[in-house]
Amino acid sequence: MEWEAAVIVLSVRPYGETSVLVHLFSEEHGVCHGVVRGGASRRQASLWQTGNLVMAHWRARLADQLGTVSAELVQSPAARVLDLPIPLGMISSACALTDGALPERESHPELFMELIRLLTLVGVAPEPPPMAPYLRWECLMLEVLGYGLDLERCAVTGMKDNLCYVSPRTGCSVSDEGAGTWKSRLLPLPRLFIDPDDDGDAQGWKDGMLLTGHFLARSVFGVRNLPLPSARERLYERIVRLCPPIAGEGALVDGLEGAGSDAADDIGVGTVIPD
Repeated sequence: MEWEAAVIVLSVRPYGETSVLVHLFSEEHGVCHGVVRGGASRRQASLWQTGNLVMAHWRARLADQLGTVSAELVQSPAARVLDLPIPLGMISSACALTDGALPERESHPELFMELIRLLTLVGVAPEPPPMAPYLRWECLMLEVLGYGLDLERCAVTGMKDNLCYVSPRTGCSVSDEGAGTWKSRLLPLPRLFIDPDDDGDAQGWKDGMLLTGHFLARSVFGVRNLPLPSARERLYERIVRLCPPIAGEGALVDGLEGAGSDAADDIGVGTVIPD
């Protein structure tokens, strides 16, 4: 069994003395695993970096075996943003989410092509960081996995205007009028999810990460008793640092940190908002 295709390198870890185990994402074969002989060598180290797009050759005796992989580099977005923490974090986060959320060898061509576009955009135009496309990509991942958000109209009034919130239980949007006294129990809906031309700001990016993070944590990773990938948490923390401080927010975070690391982590995934 063998195939050749363009793939995105999702993760790399040591395997034996000189080899590495790689997780790859391709349009036709989905997420697949393979061993790179000599992948830890100085000559190949730059090839097997998270976020790289490579032309890979995968080969195994049987289809369900762990194959061996060789490849040639096509592009390396991460190499262009090594001194830019947020764009670099976006690459790491997107690859970690893909690696952790998608079933092995299940094809998701639309998600693959959008991830290619996102990584290319990050590498070509990293400043200001393209967080709006990144968050829309997370929304697409939820949709592909069957947990898409319904942002077309208000779940209460049925109107399409003035959508400001999302129900953390159903994933349906709610207008300002429809929210009524329940506003404090709903997730904020940034405008960038409604308007494809809206690039958002730091506060909108933070709200967007809370929104998608809540459903990724609950519906995708939570059902397997897994936390969100640490790369995604680090990206959220960097976005939070861009936002102006809000009165009382520091005290809330300090209190959660005092309660334990698990409680503090809830800030990053948005689960502090009750259902």
